[in-house]
Amino acid sequence: MTRLVAPAFDPKDLPEQSSTGYPEPYKSRVAGRHRRRLGDAAGLKNFGVNLTRLDPGTESSMRHWHAKQDEFIYVLEGEVTLVTDAARQKLTPGMAAGFPAGRADGHQLVNETKKPALYLEIGDRTPGDGATYSDVDMAARLVDGKWVFTHKDGSPYQ
Repeated sequence: MTRLVAPAFDPKDLPEQSSTGYPEPYKSRVAGRHRRRLGDAAGLKNFGVNLTRLDPGTESSMRHWHAKQDEFIYVLEGEVTLVTDAARQKLTPGMAAGFPAGRADGHQLVNETKKPALYLEIGDRTPGDGATYSDVDMAARLVDGKWVFTHKDGSPYQ
């Protein structure tokens, strides 16, 4: 008989993951980003949910947009600056932003304060996705559920 596991859990019981697949010099720019993978812990297959802490002076990612995947963020604590082609916006607790797939407007969050910020990241897991990075020489594609990062011309990082 299969033992059922209760669906509820405390995010504090999950490990914080600070790793990234980014190559240098971009990897160090996101070193203060810490995620707890809530969607994975809940067994979700179609979309991911991360509880993300962004330390002071840290970027969430390089400014990017996805070809096939939608993304959404909701700020819980602290303040972050949302950087897009349209503007720089301060986001505070209770504010949200969405990034539809295929919209060529790179986005990123930056913590420009002296206190950590906490937000939810939600994104779908559409196979075959790719990401375009607006301001840096990097491209990404999703291969077998993992991101592969290259230069924009497709050549690998050394």
